[in-house]
Amino acid sequence: MKILLVEDDKDLREVTRRSLEKERYVVEVAPDYRTALQKIEDYDYDCILLDIMLPDGCGLSLLEVLKKMQKRENVIILSAKDSVEDKVKGLELGADDYLPKPFHLVELNARIKSVIRRHQHGGETSIRCGNIEVFPDTFRVTVDGHEVELNRKEYDILVYFMNRPGRLVNKQAMAECVWGDHIDQVDNFDFIYAQIKNLRKRLKEAGATPELKAVYGVGYKMVVE
Repeated sequence: MKILLVEDDKDLREVTRRSLEKERYVVEVAPDYRTALQKIEDYDYDCILLDIMLPDGCGLSLLEVLKKMQKRENVIILSAKDSVEDKVKGLELGADDYLPKPFHLVELNARIKSVIRRHQHGGETSIRCGNIEVFPDTFRVTVDGHEVELNRKEYDILVYFMNRPGRLVNKQAMAECVWGDHIDQVDNFDFIYAQIKNLRKRLKEAGATPELKAVYGVGYKMVVE
């Protein structure tokens, strides 16, 4: 899961980033409106944590940009400006939740899981595809009820595709979501191929019915036979 944290307060930004990374999220940060706008235009995120009061613009304007671009990112507004008008306007522009500052990091994590579960998993606490079931809250994976051990990146890749069953995904888009936006600085994708190869082997050995199929020259898709 990839998160964009838009926050101008350096200390709060770093504390929040470290906390979210401990929860195994891929976290990108934006300290101002300009950086946030560029990232929103260039990349996709599972959730955006959005401060309203930025040094060079209003966070609510970013919601208007998302709406015009017809992007479906989950958005949680984080702001010390705790007025009813801002809450209402944010929700009308497409925000999914509003958490006033100061907040507890454990509550923020719960809110993130809640909005992602509501939008991506239909409110369910697990994700199912064929005979594979993933439990995001505990990072567990089972096939026919039997637990399968995966490393962190194998797990992240599996969740990424289980949220997009049957959809052809190019290598760049998947890499950005699982490894972060700096993936565009690497020379090749050999490390991705190795992780996918290992994941496909583990799923096959476990008797999984869905299969990660390679589409030559394009990417991969998860197919249930």
